[in-house]
Amino acid sequence: MAKLQSHAVKQITEIVERYKDEETPLMMILEAIQSEYGYIPLEVQELVSKLTGISVAEIYGVVTFYSFFSLKPKGKYVIGVCLGTACYVKGSQAVMDKFSEVLKIKPGETTDDGLFTLDALRCIGACGIAPAISINGKVYPKMEAKKVIPLIEEYKALAAKEA
Repeated sequence: MAKLQSHAVKQITEIVERYKDEETPLMMILEAIQSEYGYIPLEVQELVSKLTGISVAEIYGVVTFYSFFSLKPKGKYVIGVCLGTACYVKGSQAVMDKFSEVLKIKPGETTDDGLFTLDALRCIGACGIAPAISINGKVYPKMEAKKVIPLIEEYKALAAKEA
């Protein structure tokens, strides 16, 4: 097991303790860890396994099955491009391609500066406003490739202001 910092071990142990009496605690434990740290690396999965008695294989299976869990840190701004049927037929693939081109990353990757993560989503339930994207949960309707650069610039400016 890789070496986690002592404060992280303490915090993860507290999370596990919080849910230990639940009938099926794993999802709640992983959600709390994901919420706190933004991702669930293997060394954290190993610690959760040690603390709960649930195998690393089972934990890894859950983390990799559900798209809201991540093995790697995500960017400050997570861009989700809906590739569900309604969005796809209205051009969301062109939007995805433009984000990928401008940010120089593929879906599932994060920019080197840690600012943006690009995710392909299967459906965000916004079929009536397709094609739709979301950035940190904020939905942008009727997205077009020509709107990508101004949107990225807007978020870069916001990040610079917050820095």
